[in-house]
Amino acid sequence: MVRKTKEEALETRTRILETAEQIFSEQGVSHTSLQDIAAAANVTRGAIYWHFKNKTDLLDAMLQRVKTPIEEAVERSCDGNAPDPLEQLRHCALTALQLVSEGASAQRVCEILLFKCEYVAETADMRRRHVESRKTALARYEEGFRRAIEQGQLPQATDPKVAALGLHSLVHGLFMDWMLEPGQFDIKEVGSYAIDAFFDGLKATQRP
Repeated sequence: MVRKTKEEALETRTRILETAEQIFSEQGVSHTSLQDIAAAANVTRGAIYWHFKNKTDLLDAMLQRVKTPIEEAVERSCDGNAPDPLEQLRHCALTALQLVSEGASAQRVCEILLFKCEYVAETADMRRRHVESRKTALARYEEGFRRAIEQGQLPQATDPKVAALGLHSLVHGLFMDWMLEPGQFDIKEVGSYAIDAFFDGLKATQRP
């Protein structure tokens, strides 16, 4: 009986998250109430509060449900001991683009966070987590560029922090542009070309 109750609770939680994802995507975060989500999920507001403290907590859980497996996959793709640091950076960046673009749920969540979620007092924790995630990605890229410089793949004058910021901005910008009209271009194909061009520019640039 206890097992059934836990399974039912997990099923309810999943239904709430999936419904919230859909409603947030359609209406935006600020224009969606917990009552809207409860009605669409066919649960009571009490059921929502049983699983989530408030709307921000629900939004964060929705993000983590998509973000965690993607981050784990990207982390696995970024081997810090690989003999070719630039190829690893390339693979890591393309993996992130591919994983997000191929998952319908991931696309909706990213659309919500990028275009339909205001960073105000109510969602301050979400902004903080977004900043921390960005710092993690930048640190990963910076280490890769540092290794590429040490191995002679890039000029010694290359600034790994600037290179990391450039690659992160490129990947983030590509994804935001693709999200405006998904399917308008092949994000992996275009991403591959753009990243290669960025790397070629770094190789050819000699800073004083």
